[in-house]
Formats: sequence, structure tokens, C-alpha cells
Amino acid sequence: MERTITAERLVTLVGSFHRSPAYRGLCQALQALIGDGRITLGTRLPSERAVTAVLDVSRTTVTRAYAELVASGFAVAKQGSGTYAAVPEERRRAHDHALHGLGPIGPDDPRIDLSCAAGSASADIAEAYARALTLLPAYLSTDGYLPSGLPVLQERVAASYTRRGLPTDADQIIVTSGALAAIAVVARALSRPGDRITVETPGYPNAIEALRLGGARLVASPMADPLGEQGWDVDGIEATLRQASPRLAYLIPDYQNPTGFLMDDAMREHLAGLLRATRTVAIVDETLQSTSLVDAPMPKPFAAHAEDAITVGSASKLCWGGLRVGWIRAPRDLVARFVAARAKIDLGSSLFDQLVVSEVLRSEDPFAVRRERVRAQRDALVGALREHLPSWRFRVPDGGLTLWVQMPHGSATRLATDVERAGLHVVPGPVFGVEGGLDTWMRLPYTKPQEQLVAVVERLASAWSGPSQRSGVHHEAARPLIA
Repeated sequence: MERTITAERLVTLVGSFHRSPAYRGLCQALQALIGDGRITLGTRLPSERAVTAVLDVSRTTVTRAYAELVASGFAVAKQGSGTYAAVPEERRRAHDHALHGLGPIGPDDPRIDLSCAAGSASADIAEAYARALTLLPAYLSTDGYLPSGLPVLQERVAASYTRRGLPTDADQIIVTSGALAAIAVVARALSRPGDRITVETPGYPNAIEALRLGGARLVASPMADPLGEQGWDVDGIEATLRQASPRLAYLIPDYQNPTGFLMDDAMREHLAGLLRATRTVAIVDETLQSTSLVDAPMPKPFAAHAEDAITVGSASKLCWGGLRVGWIRAPRDLVARFVAARAKIDLGSSLFDQLVVSEVLRSEDPFAVRRERVRAQRDALVGALREHLPSWRFRVPDGGLTLWVQMPHGSATRLATDVERAGLHVVPGPVFGVEGGLDTWMRLPYTKPQEQLVAVVERLASAWSGPSQRSGVHHEAARPLIA
């Protein structure tokens, strides 16, 4: 399938640009859109004639802008076919390589690993483990296999959806070994090799890989300006759905990973209508739904607007990453299919861990015990960035666990490699792009203690002003583990 973009859509994305000279301003605007992933790689750009007509510039301006775009490596001209979005070879390598992990890190190790957006457990988790241990003996006389999940956990997860405005029965819940396992189960059950699945970009790379493993053809749907207010590019989503006719759409409407955007009810309703019109089923990742850091009501679950949507949740971000328990909230007619697909992956999740999570979910707001700490960590990271890296741009999210930060220049991949020498493991933007790009961006979780987050920014600031950032030396490394 060839991706295209209309001249009208291109002009909307470009917006205003420097016109002295105009061809260079237009070229720079297009480079930024391609580099940020808002124009995905391989997209055929509109003809010079069409752009000239809607942009109110001369044909020569557009011709020279396209020529410079090709010369800089951000486009490829194919004779008789058109001009297609691309990235320079150095950035192409950055799409395929990030950096080595730092290995096991002990409590006194000065190294800091920010590849995982998960922090330490709070005191209530130990209490939940203690209570679960007293409950475990009652189950030891059984075989311990529960393909759909522990009934008490199914009931408490279902009750949480009902409280949020989505009536749910326990038999609509399938407990899995984490959210990624849940996504893999849904993809296995509902897609076949070659089926198209649209995914947000930037997005959660582990979920992207889980969807790829089933042989699906992923179609990128770029987010809007990551520093704006809307988050989702609704017009772009509509164009993607219309052009690609995907079988499934993977969405993170609640504090999107990595950008932190929260989709409001009006947009959820509108997007649900677009999905219905193209017969596309939504896989909705609610892993970060409970991580609000403000005192404001949350939107209804996406499935309250799209009754055929499949919702995925997890305990990892809610309470502790060491609890590998997730779940699927499914329409009734799909439950048996998901259970059958799940049996081909595993026969059930750890019964003891399910008991622990069921104890955690006795509270209607399990994240409450962590909220103040996480909010303080976010504010410490924000303050350190504003002090030590004032030219870096980001928006402060109202929830979630990460900042999506843009450098004014340089390569995030190169910087990530440089700071590894200083004992810091961060993940650069290209890892979060379905088709690369995003190499001026970096995800910075605020899940570490405040003093570590300040140290992170100090190390970044020191490396960013170092010689390799100025000289353009590129280092390659391997893909990291991300959560």
C-alpha cells in the first residue's frame, strides 16, 4: 500500500514558515515534519503543481524546496513516480540501533537506568503480598490452572470498569501475564499475517513489536505536534483509516506513552465513529489510565464509546513492575476466542501474583499511595530541565510517568550513547517511531528518586555540550529493553 498526503493536508501541517528565502523555509518545515514522524517515511509527497496552487508560492519555490529536501536526505525522488519522504543514512542507522543496557544495577550503584518507566514499589505492596500469602493455601488443593484468571481478580477488575462508566461483568475479563501478553493474545486472535494494524507514532515500542510478531503490516498514524495541546491528529487518523483500511488500531488514549497526552471524551466519541465507519477494531491500552497527577475527573473508558473495542490493562504501572499481571476486557462474543488464543501462549498467570493484585484492587484508587511521590518526581525533573537545559522543549503532562523532550539540535541517539559512558541509560526518540525519525526527541521517565533525576539532567547537560555532539560523530549500538 502506498501512503500519500494531499497538498491541503501538507499545507496544514507546514503552517507558517520562514520566507526569506521561501524555498529554504519550506524545506526546513518539511524536514521537521519528516524528522518528527508527522509525515511518515515512504509517504509520497504531493506534486509540485498541487503544492504551488494551495501554498500561494511560485513553482520555482516548491521545486527548489523539494530539491533541497532530496539533497539533505529527507526525500527520495523516483523518476515518473514522485517524491517520497525519507531520512538521511545516519538517521536511518539511528532508527535501527539504540544502546546497550547497563546490566544489573544494585542499590549503591551510581549508574541510573531510565529505560523503564517504572519505579520502586510502595509499602502497601508488601502488605498485599502478606495478605495474599495467607489466602494461598486455600488454592493449593486445586491444579492452579486458571486460563481466564482468578475469579476474585476478574470481579475486582470488572468492578473498576463499571465504576468508570463502562458496565462490565467478571466473565468479560481475561487475566494475562502482563499487558504485552494481553496485546499478543488479541493480535493472535484477531489478525492474520499481512493484515494491517494502525499504530500511533511515537508509540510504545514493545507493543509495536508484539503486534509485528504476528506478521501484521503496521501502518503509522503520527501524533499531532507533541508540544501542542491536542495530541492526536484526528484528520491524519481519518486519512490513515481511509487509505489503509486496517483490521485493528492500537491506541493509548490515557496518558499516551511516550507523549503523556490524555484524549478527552469528545475526541474518543469522534474517533470511535471513524473506526466504526472503516470497520476497524480498537485495541485500547489503558496501562497508564490510573496515573493521573491532578485532581480532575478522567474521561470514560474508550470502550464506552466503541462497544467492540478491546481494552488492555496492567498492574505494572499501577503498583509495581515486578507484578507481571495484566488483563483483557473483551466484548462477550470475543471472550472464548481470546481464551483459546491465550492457551497457545501459556495456560495461565501466576496464581499468587493474581492474589496480590486482587488485594491491591480492594482499593478503588491503588495509585493514591504513589501519586504524591510521582508528582514530586515529575516536578523535580521539570525543574532540573528548566535550570540545566533551558533550550530543550517539552510539555508537562497531567499524568503518566514520562516526559517527551525535544533537543533544539543534535542526535538523541548519539547523546544516549555518550551518556552511557557517564553511567546513564536513556532511550532516544527513534526507538518510539514505527518507521524511525524522531531523532531530536528523548523519553525521560520520572520514576526515580528526585536526586537521581536531577543527576540525570546534569549528566545530559554535560554530554550535550560535549565534543561528539558538536562534531557529529555517530556511534551505533544495540536495541535496549524498554518498559
